[in-house]
Amino acid sequence: MPLPLAQRHAWNLARTLMVCVTLFRAGAAYGVMPSAEYDGDASHILHEYDPF
Repeated sequence: MPLPLAQRHAWNLARTLMVCVTLFRAGAAYGVMPSAEYDGDASHILHEYDPF
């Protein structure tokens, strides 16, 4: 997933679920998931979206 698309999805997911969401790098792509479920390397985190 390209970075601009991942950023839009991250913000939308955070606002829809009303939970903190982490945007991270996964190799050459980017991923988005709830922060409570992310257990990967902290150096791969690009941004954390807080809906509050």
